[in-house]
Amino acid sequence: MIDALSAAAEPTRRRILQLLASQPRTVSSIAAEFTVTRSAISQHLLLLAEVGLVEAEKVGRERIYRVVPDGLRQLQAEIDRFWTAELDLLVADARALKSQRIERGH
Repeated sequence: MIDALSAAAEPTRRRILQLLASQPRTVSSIAAEFTVTRSAISQHLLLLAEVGLVEAEKVGRERIYRVVPDGLRQLQAEIDRFWTAELDLLVADARALKSQRIERGH
C-alpha cells in the first residue's frame, strides 16, 4: 500500500491536491485541467482518497472531491520528519554552487 507522501509526490496527484486546496471540485472539473483522461484522474483521486488526502461526497450524479485537512496535516508532519538538517545543508550547498556558476558566467 502506498503512503500519503508517496501519493502526493506524483506530479499529477500533487496538482490535483493544489486544485482541491482552493475549492472542492467534480472529477470533470479536475480532468479539464489535464491532458490525461477523466478515467485516469478518477484513479488518481481514488488513490488520494485511500491515503486520506481527499474525500468525496455524492451530490446527485456527481462526486464532489475536497481535501481532508487532517490528511494534509499528517502529510505535512511526514514531510517535516523527512526534512532534516542534512537536507538544509544540501540546499545551502546547491545554492552556493549556483551562485558560483552565476559569478563565473556559466
